[in-house]
Amino acid sequence: MSVLDGISFTSDISKLSMEDRLVLVNEIRNRIINVISSTGGHLASSLGVVELTVALLSVYSLPQDKIIWDVGHQSYPWKLLTGRADRFHTIRQSGGLSGFPRRDENPCDAFGTGHSSTSISAALGFALARDISGKDYKVVAVIGDGAMTGGIAFEGLNHLGHTGTDMLIILNDNDMSISPNVGAISRHLTTLITDPRYNRIKKEVWNALGKIPSLGERVRDAAHAVTSGLKKTLVTPDTLFDDFGVRYIGPVPGNDLAAITGVLQRVSEISGPVLLHIVTKKGKGYEPAELDATGYHGVSASFTEKENKKESFTSAFSRTMIDLGRSNEKIVTITAAMPDGTGLNEFAVKYPDRFFDVGIAEQHAVTLACGLAFGGLKPVVAVYSTFLQRAYDQVIHDAALQKAPVIFAIDRGGVVGEDGPTHHGVLDISMLLPVPGMRIGAPRNCELLESMLRTSVLFEEYPTAIRYPKGEEPDIPSITPKNVLPGEGQLLREGKDALVIGVGVMALYAVKAADMLEKQGISVAVFDPLWLKPAPLNSIRELAAACGKVITVEDGAIEGGFGFHVQSILFDLHLPILTIGYPDDFQPHATREELLKMAGLDYKSLAESIGDFVGQ
Repeated sequence: MSVLDGISFTSDISKLSMEDRLVLVNEIRNRIINVISSTGGHLASSLGVVELTVALLSVYSLPQDKIIWDVGHQSYPWKLLTGRADRFHTIRQSGGLSGFPRRDENPCDAFGTGHSSTSISAALGFALARDISGKDYKVVAVIGDGAMTGGIAFEGLNHLGHTGTDMLIILNDNDMSISPNVGAISRHLTTLITDPRYNRIKKEVWNALGKIPSLGERVRDAAHAVTSGLKKTLVTPDTLFDDFGVRYIGPVPGNDLAAITGVLQRVSEISGPVLLHIVTKKGKGYEPAELDATGYHGVSASFTEKENKKESFTSAFSRTMIDLGRSNEKIVTITAAMPDGTGLNEFAVKYPDRFFDVGIAEQHAVTLACGLAFGGLKPVVAVYSTFLQRAYDQVIHDAALQKAPVIFAIDRGGVVGEDGPTHHGVLDISMLLPVPGMRIGAPRNCELLESMLRTSVLFEEYPTAIRYPKGEEPDIPSITPKNVLPGEGQLLREGKDALVIGVGVMALYAVKAADMLEKQGISVAVFDPLWLKPAPLNSIRELAAACGKVITVEDGAIEGGFGFHVQSILFDLHLPILTIGYPDDFQPHATREELLKMAGLDYKSLAESIGDFVGQ
C-alpha cells in the first residue's frame, strides 16, 4: 500500500518518518497529474505547494488549527491529505469534490475561497474570535505573491499590525499568479530574494543542511536557524511587512521539505503577527508545467494532447482589440492580472505603452480606466464577470455617476463550468441593469461582439458593458445586422403563438428550440434584443402584443435579470410572461452543458418549457 493510501487522519502525517514524507510528496504529485489529466483543473499551482502542504499538516493539528488557502486553486494536495483521497478522482465533476476549499465539504476547510486576496482578513477574523472566546488554536493564512497585489490583502495586513494578535502569514512566492506578476510588490519581493544575505543562506546554509545524513537533523537545524546563528540573515528588518508591524522571516526554500518543516515548527511558537516568506516553483515535479506555468495554471482534461479549437469569443475580442489599437492610438487596455485569460496578451505585445496590467486589483482597474477616459483616451477594461463583482462600487461611483466613457469587456458571462459558484458569471446582468446610464450589450456570436466593440469606442460619455460567454459561439447560423446601436434589436424568427426573447447566445438556443417546436405545430417568434440597456422597448412591446405570450431566456440569474426588466416593460399589457434562467441560488460545479440542462436552458428543455407554456 502506498504511503498516501495509508493516511486516514491528518494526524497520521506527523507520525511518518521524514523519509516516508518524501515518498508521500512524490505520490501526491503523481496522483494529481494522473487525475487532472482526466478531469482538468489547476495543475501548476497545486504541484508547487506539495512540500508546504505536507509540512503544514506535520506541524499543525487539524481541524482545530485553522489553515486558510488564498484563492484555493492550489488546494489539491490539501484535499488529498484531509480525508478526500478516495474521492479525488471526482474533483470538479458534477456531484464530486469542488476545485476550491469549501466549508460544507470538509471540516479542515476553515474558509471557502475562489477569489484572491481574502485569506489575511479571514484568518485575522478567526484569530480575533479565538482571542475573544479564550480559545487556544493556531491560525495560518497561505497567500501567493500574486494575491498580495490585491487591495484587501493590505487592508487585512494593516489591521493585523494594529491588533498585534498571534497569526502566521505564509507568503508563497513563485513569481506568478495566473500570469507573471507585475508591480511594485513583485519588485519588492524580488529584491528580498536577490538580497546577498539570502544567497549566502542558500550557498552556505541550505546546501550544508543538504549534506546532513539524517533528515531529522535537517529539520532540527532548520528550526534552530530561525532564532540562532542565522537570525540576522533570515530576519530582515528592511521590509514592507515590518513597517506594517508584522515580523518578517525569510526567504526560505519552500520546496525543501525538511527545511520548510523545521522552519514552520519554530515559527509556530513565535508570538504576535509573523510573515514567513517562502520561495517555491510553480509546476514543481512536472517539467512541462515548470517551463510553462501560465499555460499549465488551469488545464482541460487530456491536457497532454494538443487541442484544435475554433475561434472563441475571447479570441474574437483579442483580434478586434488589436485591429482597433492599430487604427486608433487613443485606445488603451487594462486587465487585473489576466492578460492571457482575457485575450489581451497579444495587444500587450503589439502596444505595450497602451496596455496596463494592474495586478489582482479590479477596483483600481476600473477607477484607473475612468481617469484615463477623462484624460482623453479610450480605455477598455477586460475582466471576467465573476471578478467584476469586486469592483461594483467603482462601476457605479466612479464610472456611471461621472459618465465616464469606459468600455467593460466582460468575459465568462453565464456559467463557466467546473470551477463552480465562485467563478460563474451569472450576476452581471442583475448588477448592471439598475446602474443609471450604463449600456449593456450581449452579442450572440463573435461577429456581433466585434461590431459592438467598434460601436462602443465611438461613445463620448457613459460606460458600456459587453458581456459574452466562455468558449466558442454556438454552431447555429444567423444573419448579423449591420446596425448594432443600442436600442435596436433583431427578429431572428417569425411566429405567432408566443414571443421568445433570447439574451446573447440564448437567442440562438431559442432558435433551435423554436425549430423543434415547429415540428409539433407550435409557432414562436424569436427576438434578440442585442442590447439589454437601453433595450429595444418599442420592438419588444409590439412583438409581445402581437404574439400574446412572452418567454425570456438568459444565461444569468432570474432575480433582477433581463426577464424581470421585460416584465416591467410589459406590465401594462397584462400578458403572461415566463422567465427562464438560473434560480435564486448559487449554481454548483459541473460542465457548462450539465449546468444548462439543470436550469432548463438546453435546447430540449427550452422546447419543452416553451411548448408547455404556449399550451396553457
